Amino acid sequence: MVRLKARYLLCEICVSDRNKLRILEEKAIYQAVKAAVTKAHGEYGAALFSIGSAVAYLNAYTGVVMLRFRKAHYQLMWSALPFITSIGNQSQRVPCFFNCIHVGGTIRTCQKFLVRYGRQQLCRMLPHCKTEAEKQEVMRAVQSCSLTEFRGGQGGDEDDGEDEEG
Repeated sequence: MVRLKARYLLCEICVSDRNKLRILEEKAIYQAVKAAVTKAHGEYGAALFSIGSAVAYLNAYTGVVMLRFRKAHYQLMWSALPFITSIGNQSQRVPCFFNCIHVGGTIRTCQKFLVRYGRQQLCRMLPHCKTEAEKQEVMRAVQSCSLTEFRGGQGGDEDDGEDEEG
């Protein structure tokens, strides 16, 4: 049995009005990426896109989306992302663009990056807080960011091979 390797592109959907992010759905993002790949690379790109491509994760509140592509041609798909100018959903067009923030080989590495990225974004928000209550809330959010939330209480069962002898 052959394992099919994939690459995960972690992208940020940048819009002018953050409230419009909530109307986006995975299907609409998939269709927009497919149209951009077809526009940029023609039938060849559309055929490659139809094999193993998917929207693996969408957070409608933060605008973060994880796209899965086959490892052999993820760069071809990545090159089509700047051609996305809007995403259509429920008879509405949301003008936007994609900002690729990370490329990972597994979902787990993308989750780790997303935790670090979220913490950095919170630290960047701290100087822009107007009131002391906002500052305290952002500080609490920064301190609560940890990878143990994703592990679900499994602790440190990672084996890096450091304590093996022999």
